Amino acid sequence: MINENKNVFLILLILSLFTGATIEFSEGSTYVGIFLILAAAALVTRIRLTETRTIESSKLYISIGTFIAFADIFYNFRTNSQLGTLDTMVFFLGISLIAFGINNHQLCRMGEFGAYIAGIFTFLYLIFYTLFGALEIKFFHLFDHYFVLLPTVTVIKLAGIPIEVVATEAVKLSGVEDMTIVIGGPCSGLYSMFLLIGIVAGYSRIEKMNFSKTLYLLGFAVVVAYIANLVRVIILYIAAYSYGTEVMMSVHTHIGWIIFAIVAGGIMYIMNLKTGNNINKNKL
Repeated sequence: MINENKNVFLILLILSLFTGATIEFSEGSTYVGIFLILAAAALVTRIRLTETRTIESSKLYISIGTFIAFADIFYNFRTNSQLGTLDTMVFFLGISLIAFGINNHQLCRMGEFGAYIAGIFTFLYLIFYTLFGALEIKFFHLFDHYFVLLPTVTVIKLAGIPIEVVATEAVKLSGVEDMTIVIGGPCSGLYSMFLLIGIVAGYSRIEKMNFSKTLYLLGFAVVVAYIANLVRVIILYIAAYSYGTEVMMSVHTHIGWIIFAIVAGGIMYIMNLKTGNNINKNKL
């Protein structure tokens, strides 16, 4: 059980490094992206695989996973587009299905967990971003304004930093330089929420947690992800005010996946404690 929990933690860390690498390649430093990829590859070698089991449909899962992974890469190569968050999660879904189909107990368990994370993220992304966009539902503008921009602006004003709301998703900040900052897209924090929902749902299914406890942890994960994103945006304001646009953009590139790794690790620790307590109670 200890080895399996350690493997789950390593998967989360690998996922955060992999996500960070894609962000670095698209928005930050290529060298940092390469370092994160190498770090993720090194962590893969730390995963201990021992037990085996038989899966009748292993070839099916491997075939589907291989198709998804290669289709994702081929599409981005043909369209000359950069890997984004959705591309990363679709690729991760393919790799997870391949692992789920391999005749190894722990590798299969990790693949199942990864498939839950990537599958739920992709499903929520397609609803909130693709479907809502096609239906012209203004959910994100309202969410970004009332649940991200206004709360963070209130905190910054209390700190004595001059800031002014100039649009639904934009603020004007006067510091070492005057600048307009747009709060939208990834700044909504929904990506982290989707990932954490997938983590909790996948872990609860694998560990056979009861429904009420799963709902409790899902609510906890959403609240923590929301607060963590507010902290992230506030840090960006402070960086912009104190050091200017260039430093703010650099912080913007790195801080998101770092906070995600910390938050996801904390939630996994709590879930492991809950699972451990359940095991001890059952023994008693």
